[in-house]
Amino acid sequence: MPNYEYKALDAQGNETTGVISAESEADAVSQLRAASVYPTEVAEQGKGSKKSKGARPKGKKAGRRRAGGRISSKALMIFTRQLATLIESGLPLLRGLTVLSKQEPNPVLKRTIMQLTDSVQAGGTFSESLAQHPRIFNKLYVNMVKAGELGGVLELVLARLADYQEKAQKLKNKIVSAMIYPVIVMLIAVAIVIFLLLFIVPRFEGIFADMLGDQQLPAITRFVTGASEFVGNNILFILGGAVVAFFAYGGWVRTKVGRRVVDSLKLKMPVFGDIQLKSAVARFTRTLGTLVTSGVPILQALNITRDTAGNVVVSDAISKVHDAVKEGESIVHPLEGSKIFPSMVISMVDVGEETGQLPDMLLKIADVYDDEVDNAVSAMTSLLEPVMIVVLAIIVGTIVLALFMPMLDIIGGMSS
Repeated sequence: MPNYEYKALDAQGNETTGVISAESEADAVSQLRAASVYPTEVAEQGKGSKKSKGARPKGKKAGRRRAGGRISSKALMIFTRQLATLIESGLPLLRGLTVLSKQEPNPVLKRTIMQLTDSVQAGGTFSESLAQHPRIFNKLYVNMVKAGELGGVLELVLARLADYQEKAQKLKNKIVSAMIYPVIVMLIAVAIVIFLLLFIVPRFEGIFADMLGDQQLPAITRFVTGASEFVGNNILFILGGAVVAFFAYGGWVRTKVGRRVVDSLKLKMPVFGDIQLKSAVARFTRTLGTLVTSGVPILQALNITRDTAGNVVVSDAISKVHDAVKEGESIVHPLEGSKIFPSMVISMVDVGEETGQLPDMLLKIADVYDDEVDNAVSAMTSLLEPVMIVVLAIIVGTIVLALFMPMLDIIGGMSS
């Protein structure tokens, strides 16, 4: 009987390696799963490593090209919800995937579902098949499905996934709506000011020169005409500098230092920082609560939550929580030591740990902070609307006043 080398994940998400005797690679995978470990690589000794059976299915249909590109979170949520409904109705997984592949309008998702069908048909588990498409199914998705398969509650886990995706999308839409309003108003204000400085002010400047001669213009008028000349003479450099600054900022944000600085500032901004913090808390608690409720081990769930936090500062705090839990400590102390999470969150987590209801408590915290984000966005929008109008009125009013004051002198001269 040949020996097979393997790499696998245990129930805590830690990687283990070893050698197992089996009749075939499939038999080795089955033995490892029976021992409650999840193989990631299995290979016969001396023949190099390869993915466990199901990771790269062989056979007539397995040769399809892997689907490229991404799909929208809404399309993925609908697919998850439909698959959960079909399985809950009594359809086998393979039949459910076949039905969804025939009716899916999105070509990328359609090809992906067909490849999932081929992989499952070739003997791979559903979670292993999902792991072949990391651009579509992230670690959270794959690990929750794996937990559902092991617990025999795949349809329940898929329904939880769909709920999670729906609420996460609503939260994201709230944040985007909060950010996009002031950006649009600022862009409109900048466009109006540039139009006035490039096309309107120069015409009035010519009128002032003809009608007033060498008479000195008011200070505010000289300031506006000077700004108009500067913009007119350097418009290409200004636009070019703005484009360069935009791409330079984008490149800097992708670096570790830049990302950390920006994420830290996001949490400290006067108005937007409160929304960012509350959304980060809601995302952290909902992700962790959903994973643990679905049967994912707490250490593995913390790793996944850290990778999907969306903010480096929050990710660092979750890493400290992971290290503390790994040492057998409470989750509360590292949360409190991070100085990020509000005291209410820490108190509710503490109560959840003491009563053994941590997953439910985490989901309740997420619901509370979803509402907090909604209220904060509404309050900020109602506050920013008059502020933006006043700012725009001051800018445009300054230009109009600068042009109107010399006109009074011209009208007075004509009257006398």
